Amino acid sequence: MPRRFPNPRHLAALAALSLAGCHSQADTPSPLAPAALAAVTVDADVPHEPLARAIDELFADDAAGETRALLILHDGKLVAERYGPAYGPKSRLIGWSMSKSVTGVLIGLLIADGRLQLDAPAPVPLWQRPGDPRGEITLRQLLQMRSGRAHREEGDPLPGADTPRMLFLDGRDDMAAFAEAQPLTHAPGSHWQYSTATTTILADIATRALTDRPEPEARRRAMAEYLRTRLFEPAGLHSASAEYDAAGTLLGGSMIHMTARDWARFGELLRNGGVARGAQVVPRDWIAFMESAAPHDPAYGGHLWRNLPRPDGKLVLMPGRAPANMVACIGHLGQYVLVSPAQGLTLVRLGKNPDAADPAVLDHLAKIVGQFPLRG
Repeated sequence: MPRRFPNPRHLAALAALSLAGCHSQADTPSPLAPAALAAVTVDADVPHEPLARAIDELFADDAAGETRALLILHDGKLVAERYGPAYGPKSRLIGWSMSKSVTGVLIGLLIADGRLQLDAPAPVPLWQRPGDPRGEITLRQLLQMRSGRAHREEGDPLPGADTPRMLFLDGRDDMAAFAEAQPLTHAPGSHWQYSTATTTILADIATRALTDRPEPEARRRAMAEYLRTRLFEPAGLHSASAEYDAAGTLLGGSMIHMTARDWARFGELLRNGGVARGAQVVPRDWIAFMESAAPHDPAYGGHLWRNLPRPDGKLVLMPGRAPANMVACIGHLGQYVLVSPAQGLTLVRLGKNPDAADPAVLDHLAKIVGQFPLRG
């Protein structure tokens, strides 16, 4: 019996139908899992499914590392909250360099209390010797990362950089002494250089403003009590916990821990100009100073990042994809508190990812932020 071959016209029609079906399936988003949908509250005042999908894509993207917590407040109302495996609302997570913004607020409180002065020479005893040019460095310059001190934040090999040495090697027992001993490489105020050691110096200055006792436990106790009564309790940051070195100095550049909810409350403190629970916890003009551009790098303020392009072209936020007046606390390994007053928005992302994943994380965060409209 002769073999029958399909009519070529029939094959072409079947192929067209098959391709059309594939194209239709590719254009139809897959259904979201119930857990992904549940991350967005039912009364969120933005479209529910697109926001849930944008959050789900962040958690699912291996290129963006591990997201452990994502929390969004809109006009102070919780609209989204999701956690990775083994994490939840009670998980206290490290801020890494987001801690610097907490230290920035701490300095503002001490200035408001009359214990420090913004434009006076920084009260570091080692720098007060006659002829020491470091004696000209002010608190303002330290807060804006332009003290002029020698510093290498990171490098290859990593142990040779100043921050790892300070935190884990020869500087670890007295980190402030290590940081304050570094010489100048630029005139104070003339050069911007991001530096965890600078924040350590600020933490030491803050401690000396609170106690003149040198014993490590006395220093730690004085700082812990001030933070508790002047900032953490008034702002509702009940989970906040800070680490100290062997000399009793607050590790204010990297080692403050909070739950995602409390990191969001800290963001709300910034968004609301220092007001928390109806009280002016931090002076409004201090928050305005922290949000204002530092000389030499418009993307940095007073221990806060700003959503603007940088002179070196490197991105730390998302200029052009979110409001220019957005500010942020940013920490190592992908920690973010994004504060967008123009959208009434505070977003927290906590996790763990290599530096190479930062662009992927920021891309997802920009898509999430983009779900919220600008105010008219």
